[in-house]
Amino acid sequence: MELLKELVKTGKAKETAERVTDLLEKGESPEAIMQNALIPAMDIVGDLFQQGEYYVPEMLVAARAMQHGLEIIKPKLIDSGIEPIGKVVVGTVKGDLHDIGKNLVVMALEGAGFEIIDLGTDVAPEQFVEAIKKYNPDVVALSALLTTTMLAMKDTLEAIKEAGLRDKVKVMIGGAPIQQAFADEIGADFYGPDSTAGRNFARETATA
Repeated sequence: MELLKELVKTGKAKETAERVTDLLEKGESPEAIMQNALIPAMDIVGDLFQQGEYYVPEMLVAARAMQHGLEIIKPKLIDSGIEPIGKVVVGTVKGDLHDIGKNLVVMALEGAGFEIIDLGTDVAPEQFVEAIKKYNPDVVALSALLTTTMLAMKDTLEAIKEAGLRDKVKVMIGGAPIQQAFADEIGADFYGPDSTAGRNFARETATA
């Protein structure tokens, strides 16, 4: 497991997939691989990012390595009836086509054992509302990179309220121009300065 953690941490995607396969062949359960290697490895990567020792490129390659491992064990986790720890609907808001920040959050959440419903970019408020109705998530995560699209977050929150769903879901927001003051102003439950903070909030929400 320690070797697998190191492979994920250093972003070795091919070797990660090979090691996961090797561990499964040796009789390790998919759940043990997830809980004892993949999730802890991404936790370490997130901590290194928050400490300023890792940057976005290192985060992306580590997350890609984790994804390679996850792809192998996902079908086996489903077959063995292992439930995800929670559900998160994620999207970049209407008018914004940037997805690197969103994808980092998706990878961090997947690495923590969440089921992700990724709505993509340029997502209208009503699309978020429909996804909440359909999937009943614990958390909705809104991303924006432009100051001009930040207001779409406010519109989305208002649409969720109008649909009578606001008390059914926690809303977290993030992106380069976002500050805590804006989150307070529009009534979001959480502002995440980075993907690790978002992951931690989602974890706390799902396990509360």
